[in-house]
Amino acid sequence: MSFTFATSGSRPASAANRFGVDYHAEAARLPAPPVRILDAHAHINGAKAIPIWREAADLYGIDRVFTMVRLSDAPLVKDLLGDRARFIAFPDFRADREKSMKEGFLADIQAFHDRFGARIVKLWNAPRMRDFFEGPSAGDVVPFDSPWRIRHAQLAESLGMMFMVHVADPDTWFATKYSNAARYGTKLDQYRSLRVMLDRFKGPWIAAHMGGWPEDLAFLSSLLAAHSNLYLDTSATKWVVRELSRHPREAVIEFLTRWRGRILFGSDIVTTDEHLTPKTEAQKAHPMGDLADGPEAAFDLYASRYLALRTMWETDYEGESPIADPDLMMVDPARHDAMSAPALHGFALPPDLLNDLYAGAVATLMG
Repeated sequence: MSFTFATSGSRPASAANRFGVDYHAEAARLPAPPVRILDAHAHINGAKAIPIWREAADLYGIDRVFTMVRLSDAPLVKDLLGDRARFIAFPDFRADREKSMKEGFLADIQAFHDRFGARIVKLWNAPRMRDFFEGPSAGDVVPFDSPWRIRHAQLAESLGMMFMVHVADPDTWFATKYSNAARYGTKLDQYRSLRVMLDRFKGPWIAAHMGGWPEDLAFLSSLLAAHSNLYLDTSATKWVVRELSRHPREAVIEFLTRWRGRILFGSDIVTTDEHLTPKTEAQKAHPMGDLADGPEAAFDLYASRYLALRTMWETDYEGESPIADPDLMMVDPARHDAMSAPALHGFALPPDLLNDLYAGAVATLMG
């Protein structure tokens, strides 16, 4: 499908809407997706934010979402979204981390399963975990195959749950934030303990954010070939759009065809009521609470992710992403500023691949 963004809309430009366009109108310009989309990876929360996300989801063809929230927030999400939301057991990072990532998470896993029917547990293991846990105790929780992670996985396995993991981070971060390899390890180092767990616990396992390495499809293919219980999701819109768009269309289609049924659509959209009012860095409680400052900005934030992903997968668009990407300035501040964006390359996937990516793979995996 041919598609071109309007690049001179009447709305003020923002990081989520660089072209200042009406995302309601852009949704209407896209055809209906071939199937209703299942978003396998998001963080949908907030009494006021959820209706705004729901509007964006309705416009962009999202049928159901698998969401990660704190256990204390799950009743609200269930009340507002009902069966449209499925829960992924998720730790409370804003509580006492020493407890919430150890024995506290055992209790949360059990409660998510028993009270909310969660069938997936999230094991978060970004390299910055090393900033949260330092000293001798870090070895008990930081590696995927550390004692506490094994206890979490054993409980989940006993409950018949599958696993979602965050491993590694963008190459841009390893070139900057994680340049101290003695502290954070190399990017490849992040996968050693994951492979151990993939072999020990038969899963299934969903590696978020294109397995943490959308920059290298050959590596991902080797990982998928070695571990038949591994699946990937396409979440982390800015990262995935930037890096997948660097690959030739033929390489992406070959990858998706080879691993058909093991690649799941995800967005990683984060919604919070903090997006509904202006705030300073010091005022925000949520780490992403300053990404929007009112209802219109929140809608643009949520809609932009679905628009960018659907444009990449469904159309032959060639141009800049509508979303600003701060990683560009982080890596090369001489060439980029806070509103710079990478190329977005549309892959115009054939309908059969879209069907599997958008819904078929998730439906089969979840039974």
